[in-house]
Amino acid sequence: MNILVIGNGGREHSICWAISQNPKCENIYCAPGSDGISEVAESINIDISNITLIIEFCKKKCVDLVVIGPEGPLEKGLSDQLSSANIQTFGPSRNASKLESSKVFAKKVCKSFNGLTARYEEFDNIESAKKFLNSTTYPIVIKRDGLASGKGVTIVENEKKAIKTLNSIFKPDSKKEKILIEEHLTGEEVSLFIISDGVDCLSLGSAQDHKRLLDNDEGPNTGGMGAYSPAPVLTKEIEEKAILDIVKPTINEMEKRGTPFKGILYAGLMICDGLPYLIEYNVRFGDPECQVLMMRLGGQILDVILDCLNGNLKNSRVNWANDHALTVVITSKGYPNEYNRGSVIPNLSKIKEHTNLKIFHAGTKKRSGLYYSNGGRVLNVTTRGENLKEVQRLAYRAVSKINWEDGFYRQDIGDKGIKN
Repeated sequence: MNILVIGNGGREHSICWAISQNPKCENIYCAPGSDGISEVAESINIDISNITLIIEFCKKKCVDLVVIGPEGPLEKGLSDQLSSANIQTFGPSRNASKLESSKVFAKKVCKSFNGLTARYEEFDNIESAKKFLNSTTYPIVIKRDGLASGKGVTIVENEKKAIKTLNSIFKPDSKKEKILIEEHLTGEEVSLFIISDGVDCLSLGSAQDHKRLLDNDEGPNTGGMGAYSPAPVLTKEIEEKAILDIVKPTINEMEKRGTPFKGILYAGLMICDGLPYLIEYNVRFGDPECQVLMMRLGGQILDVILDCLNGNLKNSRVNWANDHALTVVITSKGYPNEYNRGSVIPNLSKIKEHTNLKIFHAGTKKRSGLYYSNGGRVLNVTTRGENLKEVQRLAYRAVSKINWEDGFYRQDIGDKGIKN
């Protein structure tokens, strides 16, 4: 098969690497790809917002399958347009992608079947939102309705911070905004990944992400500082309940609305007193959760995707090894705020990758045999092993060898899982 992956980050690097392990894959391309991704797939310098160019490339190279990585192209309807051109595509339609692109929409879907989720109110102007603050108790959670690259959620502990957050969203010169104000749920957060063909669904495992910049879950929210899989907090019983009471009813509701969900449904859950509450949906693999899932799944991911697209998901199975995976994200210093690009990562070539250690590139450029930083999140040091403690030790040993002076990373990825 000739396969094209859309995207250019660490998630897409791991997807390309996993798919390339499968003997069904003859040629793998990535658009736009990156210098790091070019180690496993041919990077194609195409503007992924130019649908015509993507279709032309697919036809020229006889592409059998397109896998869409990021949420932006899904929201813009790339999956619909490729499917209309008779190109087999893995990724939900634009309408189905509203489960991620609109938090209000996702809440209303959940409400339609009385699914467990935080109580909320929605607002489209600052005056009514501020008025609501007078009658609420803190902490609360303020969420932008649309896509925000994992940074559209703010937990506020008092009215002063709430008003500051509202003022930063409802700016006089900004486009019309919509927000949710939710109750703050206390528990442990976990990610559950499901693949669905619009009717049936299959679990692709759990992961626990680390959104905050600093150790002990302190500091600002980021796109993700690390992850591990599986997440001990998501027991088999809680996972089954989440699928039965939240995920499957969501898939049924989307089919009922005439917009069946076909693709990856990532349920962000809060486990409170042994019960799963839906925090939000994403409609693609998370980043960096994808990296640990791909490390565990390997080439199987292509078989599962094909089963989904060919209507055979009901009979599909994942053969899990009794293993664990962990990824540590190395960022540019200053991220998620201002940071510099172009810093050389001199020791990267000293890391010898093997079956249980892979480095997925999120933001690098290669010049004269050396890699330079080219983004906020730069590297994903990803490991696999028999237990969480082992993979944590292996990952941090590799991170310390890289010893990049202009890099930053959390030092506690996996601690929570080890304690559990």
